[in-house]
Amino acid sequence: MSASPAPEVVSLGCRLNIAESETIRALLGATEDTVVVNSCAVTNEAVKQTRAAIRRAARARPGARIVVTGCAAEIDPHSFTAMPEVSRVVRNPDKLRPESWGALPSATRPVAFGQHARAFVEVQNGCDHACTFCIIPAGRGPSRSLPAGGVVDQIARAVDAGHNEVVLTGVDLTSYGHDLPGRPTLGSLVERILTFVPALRRLRLSSLDSVEIDDRLFDLVTGEARVMPHLHLSLQAGNDLILKRMKRRHSRAQSVEIVQRLLARRPEIAIGADLIAGFPTEDDAMAADTLALVEDCRIVHAHIFPYSARTGTPAARMPQVPHDLRRARAAALRDAAGRARAAWLAAQVGSRQEVLVERPGTTGHTPGFATVHLDSPAPPGTIAPVRVTGATDTHLIGTRL
Repeated sequence: MSASPAPEVVSLGCRLNIAESETIRALLGATEDTVVVNSCAVTNEAVKQTRAAIRRAARARPGARIVVTGCAAEIDPHSFTAMPEVSRVVRNPDKLRPESWGALPSATRPVAFGQHARAFVEVQNGCDHACTFCIIPAGRGPSRSLPAGGVVDQIARAVDAGHNEVVLTGVDLTSYGHDLPGRPTLGSLVERILTFVPALRRLRLSSLDSVEIDDRLFDLVTGEARVMPHLHLSLQAGNDLILKRMKRRHSRAQSVEIVQRLLARRPEIAIGADLIAGFPTEDDAMAADTLALVEDCRIVHAHIFPYSARTGTPAARMPQVPHDLRRARAAALRDAAGRARAAWLAAQVGSRQEVLVERPGTTGHTPGFATVHLDSPAPPGTIAPVRVTGATDTHLIGTRL
């Protein structure tokens, strides 16, 4: 009798989902022909991609049991249980419980992260804010933090398993600690990780809310070489009235000011940002303010989304911008961000970079998260010194030293 194919986990959406998918992969073991789709609900398109992934898995592995979890499955479980391809839905609160996957209750989180060169470590989940466009709090629940000791232990085990880079993930990462005794901050957590895991070579942070960057975190990001010079900020828009209608907690001026402070202290920091095009009530002048933010905040890693109305959110009840105008404004933002990225990449030609090598060994990422295509393969997961010899609009070309 032939063995069942190894279980597969398909991860959609954020880095937090990647971290959780690796835990699910470890809990599944290798006993059943199973495909788990860890879904995303951040936009309507993300939900469509989840459904497409389910159907794709059913075609590729017709005998497999398909299980759906994640935010889309939490927000609208009945629509997924109704799909003929789906065997079971696991709700978000249950997705990391060993018993949900047939594992022993004592099972631990993984120290190896599948095909990923870097380890993704969840330190926070959920969100207490109520941005008018966002459905994710309905899928993730209130903000809650993992105690620092457990985080440090998991990172130490990941380093012992051979990971040179760790990424801290969360839904609202900068809210870390408010629910723990003593109310520690993300900055104090980062400091503790660096102190108690001295063998960790690179620590990277996922998306941050700029107004919650505390002084300790600012000092570490700008002064500690092991914290990667790459910050992804949840900016969303560059117009103050739109930011108020989004119920964001920062102004345009605050966005520009934090970036200026960061770059003044550590000029090599690469700025990333989430930007929404065509939010309800946005007119041409408001859109122009967001377009100008690409230059004003020196954004070189832009995640740009046409506004997606999510049922049940306040923004879905506001006057909507026509779909074709949303797409046009998103295209203009992508064009501006593409030019900024190309110039940033070109400026790195001739520099020496430490590149974390990705599978299969021919590409990797610099500390600033520029993609590098290598002239010769290197072992995945290692950090390779590289001389940057060229650049395209999207990536660097490097020669191993």
